[in-house]
Amino acid sequence: MLPIGPLMWEHRLIERLIKLMNAELAVIAKTGKLDLSFVAGATDFLRTYADRCHHGKEEDILFRELAHKDLSERDRTTMQELVEEHGFARATVTSLLRTVDRFAAGDVDSVDEASKLLKDLSEFYPRHIEKEDKHFFRPCMKYFTAIEQQSMLQEFWEFDRKMIHEKYGKVIEGMARNFP
Repeated sequence: MLPIGPLMWEHRLIERLIKLMNAELAVIAKTGKLDLSFVAGATDFLRTYADRCHHGKEEDILFRELAHKDLSERDRTTMQELVEEHGFARATVTSLLRTVDRFAAGDVDSVDEASKLLKDLSEFYPRHIEKEDKHFFRPCMKYFTAIEQQSMLQEFWEFDRKMIHEKYGKVIEGMARNFP
């Protein structure tokens, strides 16, 4: 298996969230109401799975290894664009969280802003995923030997294994702050 296999599988799960976000956007448009539990789940997914897990493997492993290769100008430019796009997604999710906090505090006007941010994300991810799946992942595999690819795949599995412990270790640390 190529190391891009797990990354592409992860894209399929992200696409499922995008479909749900579009359905939620239709509900918001119809009712004018924001479902805080949906947005909490979506933002947790985007921060933990899409960003920390998925983008983490791309940036911390794949892109790190590609940075040591003699990439074509096109591939190097695309990789930099992808890093910038990851930054856009992070910033948008952070803005969404702030907007939801305002909504939860009683700012009913923040529904429109939250809806816009959800729409921004639901439009961003399909384009981003297409760029990676169809224009970057496969071509960039030519820079790696079969042994390097297998080593990267192993590093992906180890990254995933550690990430869940890291996330929930931080959850417990945060909870412990409430107790002396």
